[in-house]
Amino acid sequence: MKKYALNLIPFVIGLGCFISFNIIGSKVLPNGTLDEPFFLIPIACMFFAIGIVGVIGRLISFYIKSKQPSK
Repeated sequence: MKKYALNLIPFVIGLGCFISFNIIGSKVLPNGTLDEPFFLIPIACMFFAIGIVGVIGRLISFYIKSKQPSK
């Protein structure tokens, strides 16, 4: 497996959280409370942030390796 594929995993999980939030939907219960899977939104944002940090780290690592003289 390629190294860059590991950076793709958090983005896929985050996208899955947003999609499942929309599929599950929200409803108003008979007692007037809102029932929705709100916890999926911050989890998706967390996975997107992890993915962005991973991509930035991979770019920095690539930049440092490209600047080193080859042996």
